[in-house]
Amino acid sequence: MTLSSLAITVAATTSTTLKKQSRNSKFSTLALFFVATSASSAARAFSSSTPTFLPRHHHQSLPRSGASTLNNSVIYSTRGGSLASIVGKKISLSRRFSSTQIEQEVVSEMDEVKAAASKISAADKLALMREKMEENGVDVYIIPSDDPHLSEYVPAAYMRRGYLTDFHGSAGTALVTKDAAYLWTDSRYFNEASLRLDAGHWTLMKQGQPKVPTIPKFLADLATSHYTTNSKPLKVGMDAYVHAASFAKELNEVFADAAKDMEGDVPPTIAAIDTLDGKQNVVDSIWEGRPDLPKNPFRVHPMKYAGMTVQDKVTKIRSEMTEKKATMTVFSALDDIAYLFNVRCMGDVETCPIGIAYATISKDEVALYCDPEKVAPADVSEHLKEAGVTVKSYGDIVSDIESHLSAGKKNKVWLDNGRSNYALSRVIPEASLIDAQNPVTAMKGCKNEAEMEGMRQAHIVDGAAMANFMAWLENAIVVEGRSVSEVEIDEVLTGFRAKQPGFKEVSFPTIAGVGANGAIVHYRAAEGSDLLKYLDRTQPILIDSGGQYEYGTTDVTRTWHFAEKPDDEFREVYTRVLKGNIGVDSMIFPENTPGFVLDVFARKALWEIGKDYGHGTGHGVGAALNVHEGPHSISPRWGNKEVLKAGMVTSNEPGYYEDGNFGIRIENLLEIVEISSSDDATNGEANGEEPANKKQKVAAEGKKFLKFGKLTLIPIQKNLIKVEIMTEDELNWLDSYHQEVLQKVKPLLEEGTPAMEWLVKSCEPIKRD
Repeated sequence: MTLSSLAITVAATTSTTLKKQSRNSKFSTLALFFVATSASSAARAFSSSTPTFLPRHHHQSLPRSGASTLNNSVIYSTRGGSLASIVGKKISLSRRFSSTQIEQEVVSEMDEVKAAASKISAADKLALMREKMEENGVDVYIIPSDDPHLSEYVPAAYMRRGYLTDFHGSAGTALVTKDAAYLWTDSRYFNEASLRLDAGHWTLMKQGQPKVPTIPKFLADLATSHYTTNSKPLKVGMDAYVHAASFAKELNEVFADAAKDMEGDVPPTIAAIDTLDGKQNVVDSIWEGRPDLPKNPFRVHPMKYAGMTVQDKVTKIRSEMTEKKATMTVFSALDDIAYLFNVRCMGDVETCPIGIAYATISKDEVALYCDPEKVAPADVSEHLKEAGVTVKSYGDIVSDIESHLSAGKKNKVWLDNGRSNYALSRVIPEASLIDAQNPVTAMKGCKNEAEMEGMRQAHIVDGAAMANFMAWLENAIVVEGRSVSEVEIDEVLTGFRAKQPGFKEVSFPTIAGVGANGAIVHYRAAEGSDLLKYLDRTQPILIDSGGQYEYGTTDVTRTWHFAEKPDDEFREVYTRVLKGNIGVDSMIFPENTPGFVLDVFARKALWEIGKDYGHGTGHGVGAALNVHEGPHSISPRWGNKEVLKAGMVTSNEPGYYEDGNFGIRIENLLEIVEISSSDDATNGEANGEEPANKKQKVAAEGKKFLKFGKLTLIPIQKNLIKVEIMTEDELNWLDSYHQEVLQKVKPLLEEGTPAMEWLVKSCEPIKRD
């Protein structure tokens, strides 16, 4: 965004206005950042109306994963650098690092793994795998995407599935047998996986599709065949630390069920899991130059953004432990631990402000298990000491669980098997295990007011960054007539975000897909790739991106098309995707409604013309935490029955994808808020819903009702909308939303700048004739 003179102007002229706005709960003290910052500091921080790509990260002390150890650095993208022309200048860009230190090329963790994966052919890697499998006495080896904390995004050292298969999507499980190799992944990655896998050696298993078995069912069938032929059990190899405890349990159950169908009075053992304890992970044994585990330090997450002390969180958890009759609770998920201890970390896991650690709480101890370097900063050490936290060695977690259980026959451990690895779970006898959602999950999912204020402010500055970016992009494509690469688009967008106060890094790898690449749901552009495309006026682009700010996390998708007259069919589908977005956004629903109930409203307009999309409609988002967060979701899959509650944040992202042609997605983040029986049932003009002339009253009937408030503040391209298939209410929604965007983002832009002109024009009422 452009803040050179604006920061000074705001400081001098808008303090009173902002203070009034802060009393309306839409602006917290964080929104007064621009006022509190001195004029000279503001001028230094925001000295240009074009993106300043700060020098790349100094990394003398980097571990091999490429992670940073500097506390004040800014990571602003996730892939390697290149050159891009920006306002007539050639500026060396990094798509990952930016700081005020010295300029230096940094290769991302993903790039390192991709480079290593491409050095050896699929045939050679699989031959080495099978040689090691034979040495270890296993018939099958399973390679998941996970680290020991079952994270969605993992440190480079745990990108084993990516290294082995050369498919680098965030979800997928590989399975290698003596004569075949398979990869299971979900519908988001069918296109990408089919392009990345060596089809001569790998079979893509499109999970969820007809006649495609689940991994447990596949292995049960394989075990039955193997036992029938060889009269001995199938040996299934796996690393206990990177598989969910629930997965191992499911495997044993399906093996036992399959054995019941075998001949004989006593069901035989047709398969057995071998975790190869004491031996090296099989992929690690063939991975030359595997990156080291990162050891980046934690930073304290301030109370003004956290809103609740560590001590208060521990007290609440212990109260729930008493109800559950648990004497110890184990936390394994990294975002749970960051939330619990009010700490964040940069560099352990790209785009996620979390650090590698475990935690336990008992009645007389709160323990954090991590590398000593992570708590080396004096303020972090003091913060944990004041909270009564004992720091222990990362590797002590299993033995401490065993010691706790042996200390008393009545001791019970609360551990969520679905979010904890098998190595932790298997040491807990079934009678001593409380397998349930851990207490942090619900606490973290429902944001307190300080957390929500941070999220609101993050989206305001994110809107300013996007206004600057779109002004630049529209000028480059329409005025200059340039063809702009997907890589440059990623770099420039992230550069504008990097100028915002409190920006730390992107919240996930930016998806910038031109034309057919937009149909690859989690596409990542890369220099030198055969898939790399250039944006001009002939093709649309789907941009899904977000930022990690010190105070909040953003995630937004927009589809843009700069053609003078966009294709009518494209506009038809675009409009129906927008109608789905509005359908969810406008919902009023009773408390205790699970997310899947709302999913149909996102798809209705597409279903009317026989179209659909293969991914979920909404996921939870953390407050200055992971961009994907549970426990709730909005999805057609009925498995997640978690109810929606006030204080939750969810994405709303219907889409449509035509392989080989284009992709469309429109995504906003929403906060869930409570309304009373006497409230206007619309979200109100202040939240960008229908205007006040649309009055309804909610019939309470003893129930609480909920609605959505908007977080994302980025215009929607109006000339792609077919007005004739929009209802009056939907058009009113659009105008009201754009009014809110203009009201909140405009104060952060300079008058007369391209960004301001673009924002004002984009937020004009839509023509209805």
